[in-house]
Amino acid sequence: MESVLSGMRPTGKLHLGHLEGVLKNYVEMQDKYKAFYMVADWHALTTDYEKPKNITENTVEMYIDWLSVGIDPKKAVMFVQSAVKEHAELFLLLSMITPVPWLERNPTYKEQKQELKEKDLSTFGFLGYPVLQAADILVYRANKVPIGEDQRPHLELAREIVRRFNNYYGEFFPEPKEILTMYPKLPGLDGRKMSKSYNNAIYLADSAEETEKKVKMMFTDPLKVKKNDLGHPEECVVCAFHKIYNGEGIDTVEKECKEGTRGCVDCKKQLAALLNARMAPIRETRAQFENKPDLIRDIIKDGNARAAAAAVETMAGVRHCMKLG
Repeated sequence: MESVLSGMRPTGKLHLGHLEGVLKNYVEMQDKYKAFYMVADWHALTTDYEKPKNITENTVEMYIDWLSVGIDPKKAVMFVQSAVKEHAELFLLLSMITPVPWLERNPTYKEQKQELKEKDLSTFGFLGYPVLQAADILVYRANKVPIGEDQRPHLELAREIVRRFNNYYGEFFPEPKEILTMYPKLPGLDGRKMSKSYNNAIYLADSAEETEKKVKMMFTDPLKVKKNDLGHPEECVVCAFHKIYNGEGIDTVEKECKEGTRGCVDCKKQLAALLNARMAPIRETRAQFENKPDLIRDIIKDGNARAAAAAVETMAGVRHCMKLG
């Protein structure tokens, strides 16, 4: 069976954007691949190295969210990056053969230095994080990596590192291939990308009442002030959510909106009911795990051990190839 590796930074509770964009794929992949799902706590430090205090708490919350949506620790290897020290060793060795210009041309490096001007990102850790990502993938000799279109340059860099390693030391690593993840764009309450940073997210941990309150705050078509005004559903956040959660009902929503026979208040009430129906089983499962901290610790410990066993085997092969030890 082929293996797949994916990771998420533990930056806080997960929201509907994560559910639609990442977690649904995680659940599907655990039945198709030998799946390694990583809490990328070292990666969280590349941009937030001054604020490490919440990483442990956020890691536990991430495990609870993963479990609540159906990721099965008996199928997938769920682990914490920093608990498997072989990541760091492989990162160091791959750093030796990675030319600095490869990292400097990384488009994400340039974009984030421009977008995150309030942070000092002139660090080796930030420049070199694509090498750490390559180590994350290769230490499990993963064949596949789920990515979005914007992440292609990172995976191509990992493949270039593989070719360089195999050329110097002999064929050892497989070139990882992408699984392009296609998912619907889910906006935040204000129409921007759903993000904790923008305070515009609906979290998996939100109660039904909190969800209903947030839906009431959603941005709607500014030209549709009264119920009878003709609406423009393509300009409405509420309609964007209906497209995902209302199934065949979206045609009726858009038709009534355009004809001025549907009011925004009723439209939001219907959406809140749909979201709460979708999230009810997730909340129920989440509550069960929240009350079992010992079970969460055991799942983390077991996943870390299984990941470490695979990584140790890989690193023995790497050292042999490089005539180390």
